Amino acid sequence: MNAAIIPARGGSKRIPRKNIRSFGGKPMIAWSIEAAIESDCFDHVIVSTDDSEIAEIAIQYGAAVPFMRPSVLSDDYTGTIPVIRHAIHWLQSNQLDVDYACCIYATAPFVCAEDIRRGLALLKASGADYAFSVASYVFPVQRAIRLADNGRVKMAYPEHFDTRSQDLEDMYHDAGQFYWGKVDAWLNERVIFSQGSVPVPLPRHRVQDIDTQEDWERAEWMLKAKLAQAGVNQ
Repeated sequence: MNAAIIPARGGSKRIPRKNIRSFGGKPMIAWSIEAAIESDCFDHVIVSTDDSEIAEIAIQYGAAVPFMRPSVLSDDYTGTIPVIRHAIHWLQSNQLDVDYACCIYATAPFVCAEDIRRGLALLKASGADYAFSVASYVFPVQRAIRLADNGRVKMAYPEHFDTRSQDLEDMYHDAGQFYWGKVDAWLNERVIFSQGSVPVPLPRHRVQDIDTQEDWERAEWMLKAKLAQAGVNQ
């Protein structure tokens, strides 16, 4: 059995209520729920939340909310893995055996069913613990610049000052969309960013982490561009 688990607590600070704030005409979390359902990968699509309004909206869009997340797992410092582990334990305690669980973030409006299916296929084929979405950096990180305390700048990697950009290794970051994992990897809290994982590369134009208001506005422009390309009137 496969389960999609969408963490969505109610206490977002930088963008209040961002999990259910309207994005593209529907609550933000609806994009993740709909992609999970469309992928046809899951026996259960579950939202893990501590918030009754989020729970109500999640159910409206087709997800299940079979439990309310305890407050001890709903603060600003709780990581993703303990939340997924808690949800898997709930499933197992209710006689629902899980083989693979996929964490899908509630603020991933560009996640798509095809990529979710591709992630599961890669995980099974590789035998890895996890498969998760990644994207390449738009600019070589080896040429990053730090802002110094004296108001000046300094290179983070000065050894690459004279290195041509095309000679630098491509680097990737977590795309913040989905994380497939074997159930024993989640339960044993194995590290995701490790040799035990395989990447699911995504194009940069479909990746936007949403933590700040600037992130949100950029995502809105990305959605407008996507709709315009598809010929959808806005």
